[in-house]
Amino acid sequence: MKILTEVLWVFSVFSFLGWAFKFVYETVKNRRPSNPGFITLPFLPSNGIAMVFVYVLFSKAESMFIIFFGCAILLTIYKFFLSMLFEKSFGFKWKDYSKKRFNLNGYVSAWEPFAYGALGILAIRYAFNPMLGIISGIPAWLALLIPAIISALIFSDLIISVITVVNLRKNLEQMKNISELIDDNNGEESDEELRKRYEQRIIKNKRFRLRLVSAFPDMQSLNYEKQLSDIREWFNIIREKNDEEYEKKIEREEDKPFAYGLSFTKLFWLFFIGSIFGTVLETIWCFFMEGHFEMRVGLVIGPFIPVYGGGAVAITLCLYKLHKSSDLIVYLSSAVIGATFEYFCSYFQETFLGTVSWDYSKTPFNLNGRTNLTFALIWGVLGLVWLRYIYPFLSRLIEKIPKKSGTIITVILVIFMALDSAVSIAAVYRENQRANNIKPQNVVAEWIDNTFNDDYMNFVFPHMATREEFTDFQ
Repeated sequence: MKILTEVLWVFSVFSFLGWAFKFVYETVKNRRPSNPGFITLPFLPSNGIAMVFVYVLFSKAESMFIIFFGCAILLTIYKFFLSMLFEKSFGFKWKDYSKKRFNLNGYVSAWEPFAYGALGILAIRYAFNPMLGIISGIPAWLALLIPAIISALIFSDLIISVITVVNLRKNLEQMKNISELIDDNNGEESDEELRKRYEQRIIKNKRFRLRLVSAFPDMQSLNYEKQLSDIREWFNIIREKNDEEYEKKIEREEDKPFAYGLSFTKLFWLFFIGSIFGTVLETIWCFFMEGHFEMRVGLVIGPFIPVYGGGAVAITLCLYKLHKSSDLIVYLSSAVIGATFEYFCSYFQETFLGTVSWDYSKTPFNLNGRTNLTFALIWGVLGLVWLRYIYPFLSRLIEKIPKKSGTIITVILVIFMALDSAVSIAAVYRENQRANNIKPQNVVAEWIDNTFNDDYMNFVFPHMATREEFTDFQ
């Protein structure tokens, strides 16, 4: 039972992480968010299966040489046969490396084995054990149930996606036949009627089919390349029309306002504003729920809680394309994204700084004390309100800032927030050292001790403590 639980967690977690990595990469590359997965859920099951192979075969290996070359060979063979199976079964090649040097039948490029070897080392040395350590704190039945449900959802979605690909191939075949009739113009039907039939084929079952085409912009088919190109063109037209309903589209570069679109500048301002909003929200929450005023910030200088700012950016990136979806889908997606983000913020704070700012261990339906169902539901409300009302308003407001002054202010704020974050980390680090009677070793440490002494740190971070102190306090 234990090995089954571990395998299911490895599959679920790395299916999501593979999707998240590709999502960020494609978003930065294309400057617009998109779901990069084969299935509709935010998972790449092919990545999850690959990491299960790595975990089962190499997690106990001691030699870095064996891990690197073993993973490089294993995952390269896996990628080759998976790509070949996809092409032979469905007639499509989702990525074509045939024009690159030292490729393997166009399925695998020369650099990939090195990346796979490095990935294997990172997973075995730094990912598997911390992940399984977290899982060990969950009751055994729940630790099995959660990844089992996730895996069931992934495979159900996978079946739907496979059916979609099969139907796509059939549809492309019919489109090709109609296209040939148009070219032959044999007189059985008018060109206009044939073109109408061709267009109906393009838009048939558009939801899943177009999502698949958008997820794999490099997907190719030797037999139906023209038809795929027509579907992509129609998809781009529909996407631009939908986006324009949510946010004004401007074609000419000189007419674009400051921080136009979902750019880095826009995302930074959302982070900045969200961090301030988090401080206001936490202060009001403390006043009404606990009956007193209390400083609630996340950095040592200024009214900022970066968890809220980062949450605003994460929800914007992940949900931007769902603005036409139902409120229920947006709400549930926001709840999952917000709770996941909160969990990892808590995990990284404790892992790298050795401190804890919140602990929900004694609340119902919590996950390692880092997040719980109540706050997941609150994240759902915040995400829904953010996507429907706050983001469109803030987006228009930010774009009204003059370009020249806006650029200067943005650079200043980016530098300030980076320095504030660095100083905050150093101040927390020195606070821990002072607790262990470690003297400052340089002038910077002395300045931090004088500026951000224990009284100041207790004022700005009244609830921050080590895990042991938090447990004793409770």
